[in-house]
Amino acid sequence: MPLSETTLFDAVEFGPLQLRNRVVMAPMTRTFSPGGIPNELVIAYYERRAKNDVGLIITEGTCIGHKAANGYPNVPYIYGKKPLAGWKKVVEAVHAAGGKIMPQLWHVGAIREAGKGAGPDENTPAYSPSGLVTRNKPNGVAMSLEDVKETIEAFAQAAADAQSIGFDGVEIHGAHGYLIDQFFWEDTNQRDDEYGGDMVGRTRFAVDIVKAIRSRCGENFPIVLRFSQWKQQNYMAKLANTPEELKQFLRPLVEAGVDIFHCSTRRFWDAEFEGSSLNLAGWVKKLSGKPTITVGSLGLSSSFIDEAKRDMVETSDVNEDSFENLAKRLMNNEFDLVAVGRALLQDPEWVPKVRDNRLNELSDYNKDVLGKLF
Repeated sequence: MPLSETTLFDAVEFGPLQLRNRVVMAPMTRTFSPGGIPNELVIAYYERRAKNDVGLIITEGTCIGHKAANGYPNVPYIYGKKPLAGWKKVVEAVHAAGGKIMPQLWHVGAIREAGKGAGPDENTPAYSPSGLVTRNKPNGVAMSLEDVKETIEAFAQAAADAQSIGFDGVEIHGAHGYLIDQFFWEDTNQRDDEYGGDMVGRTRFAVDIVKAIRSRCGENFPIVLRFSQWKQQNYMAKLANTPEELKQFLRPLVEAGVDIFHCSTRRFWDAEFEGSSLNLAGWVKKLSGKPTITVGSLGLSSSFIDEAKRDMVETSDVNEDSFENLAKRLMNNEFDLVAVGRALLQDPEWVPKVRDNRLNELSDYNKDVLGKLF
């Protein structure tokens, strides 16, 4: 079945969030904002995808107003007069094109390396739950309770600022081994206070962020939480090894006020647990009752990153196979939204080409382009 005959291109509504289709532009770090300020090129980048009918755009990670939030040069900020003015222009351009847009709120935690050029003060050390990048690899500073509260406030303020300039909600970056995920992950969270301990205790930092945003922005401002089992430090890592553990992990986040879960996987067609073909987004929807976004290598046709070897490997027919797999899962109502990343980065016209069954016109996602992104 072609994707055009599924619900992928139907309008959909999640409370106050009304979308023209189920296609989401996945957040992708670009480092094209000198001084942390989105410029005219950034405006044009998002506007072009909105004009080509992407339903919801989730921006690249935007650094919140904490001294150690940033880890890379030229990443946009979501605080300060000039960055917010730049984002306001992005929002206005996307809305004028009929799209919806959310910023991804980001703090890199222990991934930050002092002296590597990440502003505003590149000499600021990394801040993380226990001062660890992995279980036995220290980096930077273990956060005090005061640091934790300060960072929660920075997330809440970023969300309030995003709401004030017209964004349609926010996505909290709780995936891929960055700060919030470092609190989730036992290997990097070895705290013995209320922000550590068992799985539920390790969710408290994210829970308090969600609660603070909800309190600041009200009930009708959508909150998306992106999380992943895998980490950039360990592609084989798991937060939850069974559906029962996943349910335990999700419950406090649902109760805190998460509206949508963005379930990051390397390949969306991989089953999450033995005995079922459901992927992570499918399991999260089943266990939480909340809408979910699936993501992971949709539309790639020539290559991807090998998780075990961390290098390029050649593949064939990924495009055709992944489209067919997605169509089946959509018809089974396994998840609600579909995030497209690298394929949409390569081809801004991905949505109309797939919707109109013009797959032969899709841009090749070649090895050179993929190599520049990782």
